[in-house]
Amino acid sequence: MTAPNQNYINAAQQRLLKAIVLLAGNEFAGLAPSDLAKALKTNPSNVTRDLANLKEAGLAEQLPDTGRWRLGPKVVQIAVAFSAQLATSADRLDEIRQRYTRQP
Repeated sequence: MTAPNQNYINAAQQRLLKAIVLLAGNEFAGLAPSDLAKALKTNPSNVTRDLANLKEAGLAEQLPDTGRWRLGPKVVQIAVAFSAQLATSADRLDEIRQRYTRQP
């Protein structure tokens, strides 16, 4: 496997992806933007912009009572779709396995 072309790597996009990973596991309490800024080693205005973009995509949402942020429903929807496809693929694999392992 070849290394990705560094010309395609964008710092802002990488920061967004890292923010998603940081938000994971904090669905109940959420994370404060200042905590994200510190973890991402960036300034608060970048985090504000990043969270606005994640919110627009449905990937993050702000908790109304605390102002903290958590993953949005779109991330869970992606996981559910993946799980459903995995189950369908497993069923198909079982059908093929049985077809080839049946005794005549």
